[in-house]
Amino acid sequence: MKVITKLLVANRGEIARRVMRTAHDMGIASVAVYSDGDAEAPFVRDADEAIALGGTTATESYLDAAKVLAAAQRCGADAIHPGYGFLSENADFARQVGEAGIVWVGPSPEAIASMGDKLEAKKRMVEAGVPTLPSVEVEDDTDVAAAAAEIGYPVLVKASAGGGGKGMRIVESEAEIEEAVAAARREAASAFGNDTVFLERYVAVSRHVEIQLLGDEHGNVVHCFERECSIQRRHQKIIEEAPSPAISEVRRQEMGAAAVAAGQAIGYSSAGTVEFLVDATPGSEGDFYFLEVNTRLQVEHPVTEEITGLDLVREQLRVAQGEELGFEQSDLGILGHAIEARLYAEDPANDFLPQTGTLAAFEPSAAASARFDSGVESGSVVGIEFDPMLAKVIVHAPTRREAAARLARVLETTRVQGMVTNRDFLVATLRAPEFLAGDTTTDFIDRVQPTRQQELSTSERAEGALLATFAAQVDRRRAATLLPGVPSGWRNTVMPPEEVVYRTGELELVTHYRRQRDGSYAVSVRERAAGSEDDQIRGTPWQNIEGAGAPNDGAVEIAAREGEEIALVFDGRRLAGSVRHVGDRRLVHWGACSAELVLLSRFPRRGGEGVAGGLVAPMPGKVLRIEVEAGASVEAGQLLLVLEAMKMEHRVVAPSDGVVAELRATVGDQVENDQLLVVLSDED
Repeated sequence: MKVITKLLVANRGEIARRVMRTAHDMGIASVAVYSDGDAEAPFVRDADEAIALGGTTATESYLDAAKVLAAAQRCGADAIHPGYGFLSENADFARQVGEAGIVWVGPSPEAIASMGDKLEAKKRMVEAGVPTLPSVEVEDDTDVAAAAAEIGYPVLVKASAGGGGKGMRIVESEAEIEEAVAAARREAASAFGNDTVFLERYVAVSRHVEIQLLGDEHGNVVHCFERECSIQRRHQKIIEEAPSPAISEVRRQEMGAAAVAAGQAIGYSSAGTVEFLVDATPGSEGDFYFLEVNTRLQVEHPVTEEITGLDLVREQLRVAQGEELGFEQSDLGILGHAIEARLYAEDPANDFLPQTGTLAAFEPSAAASARFDSGVESGSVVGIEFDPMLAKVIVHAPTRREAAARLARVLETTRVQGMVTNRDFLVATLRAPEFLAGDTTTDFIDRVQPTRQQELSTSERAEGALLATFAAQVDRRRAATLLPGVPSGWRNTVMPPEEVVYRTGELELVTHYRRQRDGSYAVSVRERAAGSEDDQIRGTPWQNIEGAGAPNDGAVEIAAREGEEIALVFDGRRLAGSVRHVGDRRLVHWGACSAELVLLSRFPRRGGEGVAGGLVAPMPGKVLRIEVEAGASVEAGQLLLVLEAMKMEHRVVAPSDGVVAELRATVGDQVENDQLLVVLSDED
């Protein structure tokens, strides 16, 4: 038996915190390692010790095996847990850890190596009798057009060494195959250091179903049932659930048996996942095919924990110390239903592009019972170096419908402000009739088109403006040093109402308020197009309060103001929310609503005008390729340049026919969000 007393977690963010939580519960001390940008991150503070790796990028820090191993030796760690991603499936690193006399919390280096190459893994699975899809490795002399034609379109180009949607392309025709293979190779080389790709038959209507495995060093392997992970964007999962709403008990047993056979074929120990593609084409029999084995803990492991009652990290640590699994297959069962949603800093309305910046406010909801596995807090900075996932939100309920309803409610009442996120999209997905019916194939997003951004009503926007206005009004009065005893808003003559103007999107909210004799306020909130001086603007239910017949008819009273919290009462209704000031921004959160209002100055500001015909960077990144020259004529949709950000390629294309008037970037430039890249002019 090996004894672990100090565990180094070779990862960051939410998974580092999650591993440390179980380690601490088991009486094991934890050590964090961190890059320069993560020095103040929550996971570093959670650890008993923390060691700086140096560097800002993943390559310079968490992917540097020598640095991580040196850190473990320096602090005297007994074991290393790699989490997921980074070095978690690096067989050479696992071998080095063992050779250094440190316990590797994961499967053997041999098992990792056997599954690390997807092509070799498929061959092993064929030998083990596990169903697989036809595929062809792309080598230097491969006729990719002929190979794709033999498989049949559409085909999927996949990186052999990685996952997470990187190095992956769906190809519909021969005209696209050469460029798709080249782009996938570049992306795979950047993300995994290996540009090997292969072609595989693409099943257009399918489900992504995976089986959780647990094995020990004594030859015991069990499965912990399935997870449905079909709702994806850019081939990356965003909502996962267990059990699958579309898998029968017979199919569950078949897939579980196939997964166990796969694990036994490679002598698997620790936690791992066998991923399958299930054919969901209308009229099909739901045949399933092997995709890959993830020789590590999965991002979505919490839903399995919720329905089985297991702590998978605890099982990993027990197995790593040489213990046997404490249960058999017959001891495991499914209790209720669990759903996990991944909360990302990304813009669903702009093709889910990752976002960067400072998370001004992050407050998990207390509206209902939920598990938050998060790596951030208010004030956390999300940069371009790492994955932009903020948190995983997990609920467990007796039924699937109840789990979906609870998760949607928890998400919409979670305060996450200062950055664009996918929160509203997740809520819309969980409430979509198709989701509730279990119709969750991998084409769900394109087919169902859930709402990608919350649209507040006129009344809701007015509520936000009132909360922001009176929060500021109270704060100003409390900070007053001149005549502090005079009631707020008191005047010794009739004066025009106070006016505050906010901008939200393409609208301006014009807010008027005036103190009345009884201490309440007469208010009006109206909307107009941003930049407009037009007074003929839409009103809210309170637009006519001022001058109404009864003095208190619809008047607003300030009920409370504690910290960022404020409560107003009007028309017999109490409206409570929180308001945070960040420069000119007013971050307002109330109920299921959030608004970011920009306080407009009463005085004009100097500012430059945008460049006509300018195309800007959709996100921070590095200019990888430029496909045009100044003076060249281009057609609508033509590729102009390629950015690389977060290990993925992003294409900037011409929005219309024109001429390249200017190129404002060169290959290798690191550009910021909204930085001008190309200027187009009309052909004439």
